[in-house]
Amino acid sequence: MSPIEVIRASNAAISFPYTPVAVFVGGTSGIGRGIAEAFARHTKGNAHIILVGRNRAAAESIISGFPRPSISNGAVAPKHEFLSCDATLMRNVDQASKQLLALTPGGKINFLVMCPGFSSLAWDETEEGIDKKMALHYYTRWKFIQDFMPALVKAKEDGEDAKIFSTLTTKRTGPKIDLSDLGMKKTKPANTSIITTIYNDLMMDELTLRHPSLTFVHAYPGWVSTNIGSASPTPIIRVASKSVLGLLKPWMTSKEDVGEYLLHGLVHTAFQPGSWRLNEFGEQMVGKHQYAEDVEARRTLWEHT
Repeated sequence: MSPIEVIRASNAAISFPYTPVAVFVGGTSGIGRGIAEAFARHTKGNAHIILVGRNRAAAESIISGFPRPSISNGAVAPKHEFLSCDATLMRNVDQASKQLLALTPGGKINFLVMCPGFSSLAWDETEEGIDKKMALHYYTRWKFIQDFMPALVKAKEDGEDAKIFSTLTTKRTGPKIDLSDLGMKKTKPANTSIITTIYNDLMMDELTLRHPSLTFVHAYPGWVSTNIGSASPTPIIRVASKSVLGLLKPWMTSKEDVGEYLLHGLVHTAFQPGSWRLNEFGEQMVGKHQYAEDVEARRTLWEHT
């Protein structure tokens, strides 16, 4: 069998003794959609799945393709829902978190998967004073984790899975971060993707220290064929997505395949509590990230956030 066929076969054996509650932030397109669809497929729809995003029509279309639930394990009934949220604003994240927690019987969340993305070369500041890319790639993820932490801890205390999963580009090394400018008001906008990748690594490290019973995953999805480039507000990125990236599309991973790889990483590779860094095939990365030993950077970033 090919590598992806092996992964699919392994994922097909996924089984839970309870009805898992899985939240997919950025689950209405691209990588998030790929993982959500793989999760729904391999649980045979017998899960409480909540897609969080801006596009209701896309969400309803995705959910209509999920297998219909056939069984229920425990107190949580399997169902599939959408929650609207423009996650570039922290007040929206706050409101969405409260709404979502109200949707979870038993106050438990087993899987929090975050894949919101934004591609731009410009500094696009929201009314809250945060660049949109930084918001989606870092601050939004941090806030969702904090808001849902009691629900994740509750799941773990009940003997169930409790895993937090964030996709970005952890495989990449980057420039030295400026601890006096963590909000990047003085940093070139082109660096935001690299810098927020470092922030995600440091965030996972700090969370692991604060919540050692939970599982934290930062995954590198690789080059995936999505619409993030064509949806960019930056004209040169939109043009490049049709020309240069268009030529590379045959060599990119489809969202369906990356969904299988990363679901395998979430369920099988990251099998125990701690901090995990996964590659595009859902495998554990060798070695530590570039700031793994920088205690000052980790603590200063946490205080800043």
